[in-house]
Amino acid sequence: MSRKTSQPLAGSPLGSPTEIASTARSVREMFEAVAPHYDFLNHLLSAGLDLSWRRSTADALRESLAKPRSVALDVCCGTGDLAFALRRFSRGRVLAADFCQPMLQRARLKLPHPSSHPVSFLGADTLLLPFADNSIDVVTSAFGFRNLANYSEGLREMRRVLKPGGILAILEFSHVRWPLFGPLFRLYFARVLPWIGTWISGVSGPYQYLHDSASRFPDQIALEKIVQEAGFTKVRYRNFMGGVAALHLAEKTAG
Repeated sequence: MSRKTSQPLAGSPLGSPTEIASTARSVREMFEAVAPHYDFLNHLLSAGLDLSWRRSTADALRESLAKPRSVALDVCCGTGDLAFALRRFSRGRVLAADFCQPMLQRARLKLPHPSSHPVSFLGADTLLLPFADNSIDVVTSAFGFRNLANYSEGLREMRRVLKPGGILAILEFSHVRWPLFGPLFRLYFARVLPWIGTWISGVSGPYQYLHDSASRFPDQIALEKIVQEAGFTKVRYRNFMGGVAALHLAEKTAG
């Protein structure tokens, strides 16, 4: 039986936000199919910028990460690139969770060996996180939040596990604000990127989904409002490449 929410809220276009189980299954199967080529295509199709955006995200969180015994959780972690970026600044623990096992397997292969500062990878659904209330200092997501079956439930769960005063960071595709670059990027994103992704991966569908889901995703201002409505404060964002991607930061109110 699928778990339903109390109201129809936005989520991944692979299904209905009120039918979380079936939508999640579709998302999981899609990422299982592209896992062997995921890293290569991410870096190729973004010209390596995705890695710099993740490093910038970690840098924006360095004050919280540098606290002794801090706990950071990267949800929808995929193959772990953001988690490893967080690890560079952390003086505590970095946890990384995803519900797609083939992606986690590839993430674990990247762990340095031996390492005195490993990242702990675990299988977990972002909408049902296996952590206590008020137990995490930083919750992050890089290009994974867009794939949740229900955005509002995802934010609710992230807020639940954050400590009062904890930081939320969502790095996602957004809407390009540069007037000349915007049309060129949209042409590339709609026509060229899906073709290259399908050709290299040998799987039709996922890279068209990348375009479709990013195009449907709330823009910077809309996402800012959604995060505020979920109970977060001090919501702000930073654009990368004029809005190809945007980093939203927010805090869980203390007290």
